[in-house]
Amino acid sequence: MIAILPIVACRTMQMVDHTFLYHASQALSSVNVAGSFNGWNKEANPMKVQTDGLTWKLALKLAPGKYSYKFVLDGNTWITDPKAQRNEDDGNGNTNSQLIIASKDSVKPAKRGDGFISASALQHSTEIPFFNYDRGQLTVTLRTRPNDIAKVNLLVNGRETPMTDMGGDEFYERYLAKLAWNRKADLHYRFVLNDGKGDMAFGANGLTTPTAHNEFVVSAKTFHPFVVPAWVERSVIYHIFPDRFANGDKSNDPANVVPWNGKPSYNNYFGGDVAGVEQHLGYLKDLGVSAVFFNPVFKSPSNHRYETTDYFQIDPIFGTNQEFLKLTRDLEKNGMKTILDGVFNHTATNFAPFADVVNNGADSKYKNWYTFKSFPVKVGPNPNYEAWFNFPSMPKVNYSSPEARRYMLSVPEFWQTKASVAGWRLDAANEVTPDYWVDFRKKVKSINPNAWIVGEVWGDGTPWLKGDQWDSVMNYQFSEAVLGFVSQAGSGRPSDLMRKLMGVYNTYAPQVSRNMMNLISSHDTPRILNLCGKDASLAKLAAILQFTWIGTPSIYYGDEIGMEGAKDPDNRRGMTWDAVNRSNSFLNLYKKLVHMRNADRTLQSGDPVPLVIDDQKQVVSFARVLDDKADLIAINRSNTEQSIDLNLRHVTGLPGKAATTEFSDALSGQIIAPTESILHLRLSPRSAAVLIPHSGSISHSRHIRPTSVGAAVAMSKALVNKELP
Repeated sequence: MIAILPIVACRTMQMVDHTFLYHASQALSSVNVAGSFNGWNKEANPMKVQTDGLTWKLALKLAPGKYSYKFVLDGNTWITDPKAQRNEDDGNGNTNSQLIIASKDSVKPAKRGDGFISASALQHSTEIPFFNYDRGQLTVTLRTRPNDIAKVNLLVNGRETPMTDMGGDEFYERYLAKLAWNRKADLHYRFVLNDGKGDMAFGANGLTTPTAHNEFVVSAKTFHPFVVPAWVERSVIYHIFPDRFANGDKSNDPANVVPWNGKPSYNNYFGGDVAGVEQHLGYLKDLGVSAVFFNPVFKSPSNHRYETTDYFQIDPIFGTNQEFLKLTRDLEKNGMKTILDGVFNHTATNFAPFADVVNNGADSKYKNWYTFKSFPVKVGPNPNYEAWFNFPSMPKVNYSSPEARRYMLSVPEFWQTKASVAGWRLDAANEVTPDYWVDFRKKVKSINPNAWIVGEVWGDGTPWLKGDQWDSVMNYQFSEAVLGFVSQAGSGRPSDLMRKLMGVYNTYAPQVSRNMMNLISSHDTPRILNLCGKDASLAKLAAILQFTWIGTPSIYYGDEIGMEGAKDPDNRRGMTWDAVNRSNSFLNLYKKLVHMRNADRTLQSGDPVPLVIDDQKQVVSFARVLDDKADLIAINRSNTEQSIDLNLRHVTGLPGKAATTEFSDALSGQIIAPTESILHLRLSPRSAAVLIPHSGSISHSRHIRPTSVGAAVAMSKALVNKELP
């Protein structure tokens, strides 16, 4: 007989009320809360001033979890909460306040077998990422409270499938099942949960008894899988800040150009141009990258060009339209796609429609293209119109205007039909109304179904990654996890690294994770070498993680030669071409990583599987698994030599024969074989091994087949004991 839990366990999913409070020392015009719960949008959640004129208050409903946030004073000044639960460095040199929200039914600790299931933690929906179709397979995921459930079975059209516990964090655990589905028959399914004492069912009606009619239903006729461009996961992106890559044509330099090795400022120009990129196509091809992402190239009054004057003209100091069109075609001929930076959230003040409102005020036909608070328009401090971060030079576009929407949608149409443009990175994308991105996707994909759309959002991108808006995001959550592990400011705890990385991975559909834009530096962050305290060995470990974790690596120009740079604008120095030589250890490593990834489908598309994680040794390892093949990655973050044993039988999904597979270390070229399914490794301080199944002829001088544990340790020490190049 099946035991049934008491119905008292049935509760609906809960959001938790939380009140933010800030007490100012002086009168302020506004206080907002910006954080990971609203995409760091400082305009999304304004606080209300209380009767004393100094206390500001805001009540929000938040799902249980961990959040980062700051208060924004008068639209510009970002501060941590003086009464925060705790503050934490994000790895980029920024300190944020932390907030932990616990569910109402998690007052007492979760315990399997106590007859109680925390209903508020249960979550599933019939859309991404909980219900997903990818690579011919259906993936169904259920979120639960940690340590609350003993087992979960998925009951689909009367057939029961055990679900696998995929782990999680201190708030949530995730169970997963993979099924074959021909997408011809409708699906009726529910989850049967056992807490160790009895069964309950979870379906569209929440948590009920197992006998209740309670199912999720998916229609095969109306279901459409989320398909992202297949080329992205096979790519390595090179990120160019146009004014600072190379000056190939002195004739188009602005009057205030500075020497190439000058100090960057927000106002000066170095003269980087189309001709400079053309002259270094051989360098990019030799490096092995397959896509180039350009920060804005359209006409603008600023050196960063995030204030657009003309969306249909290449900035003259960068080149002409024809020169840029030719560059995109030349990149394509050399095996590299072009990704443009689309700034659709805001424009420049000398953009023709805005300038018309400045000149004509309320009589301008463009007055609805923006949000004006009064007339005449005042361009200056505390502007009387909505502007990005309240910067007067960046007025925000109002997408409730049909005319503004039509105009902006004509921009990708123009460039995709005239140039060889394979994708768009969307600036400040979380601040643009989502229904515009729905139209944007339709427009872009109607011209080229394989065009890539990647949004800039610094937190969770789930709201935009359900198949109707973007394909990917700039994966700052990845960089935060990596920097916490390798940087001088980080803890170096492997368990934190893997918990965060797997948390991000489990948040998204697998095809989304495979095309995430994984970065460790960008034009908006200090360079990786600076974040690592200028410790080259730590910066190189970050690069190895970037090229071996799931997602598409994006190299910020100059990182591959060890360039330095603090917060912007210092991180936007001129490319140090003198450092490009055979003795540059960073360049040698990056070339090896790029060519390694280009040659290995498992590193491009394999699913991640955590292996040995040892906080005491500061050692972390994981596998990338694709079909019946696995690559193994092991990293020693510590300052001392460490040993690590990798059990091949613990790599999920591999056939039994894989336990005898020989591996080649892509970083050293050495061959290693397991002993009784165990790979015994010794890693030098701050070093790594990337083990790829070996095939082909084996040289005796490089081939090691340990015959005992002792011999394995001795031999693998000689084989793997190396510093990073």
